[in-house]
Amino acid sequence: MVALRHQIHAHPELAYEEFVTSDLVAQRLSDWGYEVHRGLAGTGVVGTLRLGSGRRRLGIRADMDALPIQEDSGVPYASRIAGKMHACGHDGHTAILLAAARCMAQARDFDGTLHLIFQPAEEGLGGARRMVEQGLFERFPCDAIFALHNMPGFPVGKFGFKEGPFMASSDSVTVTVTGRGGHGSAPHLAADPVVAAAHIVVALQTIVSRNVDPRDMAVVSVGAIHGGDAPNVIPGSVVMRLTVRAYRPEIRAMLRERITELVQAQAATLGVRAEVDYHWRYPALVNDEAATALARQVALDWLGKEGLMPPLQPLTGSEDFSFMLERCPGSYLIVGNGVGEHHGSGGCMVHNPGYDFNDAMLPIAASYWIQLVRRFLRAAA
Repeated sequence: MVALRHQIHAHPELAYEEFVTSDLVAQRLSDWGYEVHRGLAGTGVVGTLRLGSGRRRLGIRADMDALPIQEDSGVPYASRIAGKMHACGHDGHTAILLAAARCMAQARDFDGTLHLIFQPAEEGLGGARRMVEQGLFERFPCDAIFALHNMPGFPVGKFGFKEGPFMASSDSVTVTVTGRGGHGSAPHLAADPVVAAAHIVVALQTIVSRNVDPRDMAVVSVGAIHGGDAPNVIPGSVVMRLTVRAYRPEIRAMLRERITELVQAQAATLGVRAEVDYHWRYPALVNDEAATALARQVALDWLGKEGLMPPLQPLTGSEDFSFMLERCPGSYLIVGNGVGEHHGSGGCMVHNPGYDFNDAMLPIAASYWIQLVRRFLRAAA
């Protein structure tokens, strides 16, 4: 399975382009006796194994897509495709679930239905949402669904759990400020969108500090501003791009309302126009309490307290597994990928050109899935 992980790592594929990866996954599952279904969200793969007469149905999800990053890890199995790499460990997540799939197909020691869901396009393009919209849970009903993610900065193989809101919603906003261009020497003859954009950036910072309860979380960050090419030319327009995050849906809705109102009011005050293109992306990821308690207990019974991380705080990153959790109770957990910067320890942070999944975690995480399946789909005594 390490060799398989390295094979996937060397041949990364971006969102909705996971053709080789999904072929590999489908072939392995078929060889091991799973009923294989393909086509959800284009490159998605679902492997189903039914044993005994149990009526319980369990889903486990792994993501498959890579990122548009040029790899600089130095590993011998580094990406062979320029500008693409597995910089988030989805190659490891896929290998983990395949390793567990093979063992469960050999042992055949559960009673019920197991759905293994290999999802495309987690990285920003909502592969989970598309799978759900195309009938994932109608075709493959689940009583609970689980997923995991590697986490650099924690010891290898330690598991972390969090009930309730665990990851933030993530929305993107494009603001186009349109004025009237002119010569930089005669600003009084122009309607300057650059000055307006600067005022908007400052004003946006008041939303979290003055509209959000300090006991809640919200983020409004301006990540890009583009306007003009020359120092002596006032451009006709400026484009700004924002990321907006929250844990609670009511805060998420309020942020959209206030951002839109504030941007347009600031623009009007300064004699320009502003258009707000608000793109709803990922909702907050909320773990079911009962499912999370079960997931934690499985790790505790198997590894003891030393196998668990300290109590976790919610993360401000986002994850499209949230779309699946909106439709089915379940839990999203994290597994330590190592401490330190060298790739061999797994400590390099994700979305970094030097990142690599830590292979030492593969058998531990795969074994955890096996323990969870056995607990959730208990075989009759």
